[in-house]
Amino acid sequence: MNVDKAKKRIAKLVKKGFNGYPMITIEYFGTNETLATKVAISFIAEENAEPQVQKLASSDDVRHDETIQSTLIKIIDRAEAATVTESPNVTLL
Repeated sequence: MNVDKAKKRIAKLVKKGFNGYPMITIEYFGTNETLATKVAISFIAEENAEPQVQKLASSDDVRHDETIQSTLIKIIDRAEAATVTESPNVTLL
């Protein structure tokens, strides 16, 4: 899947807001605000459930990596997530 297409699809899902569970949370990590080298995707099946976290990393910016963005879409689709949230900023490592 094209990077821009994947990013637009994730943004559209995030824009829908909270629609219940299961819920997916995407958070980016990096050494500075402009370069996210890691992403953590958390899956929460139901309220008060312990999140299942999967982490992906790259030497380049993961927000512009076609493989990683496509993987995020596949995880969201397979989880049949009702809600998708995304951290707007890069969390510093």
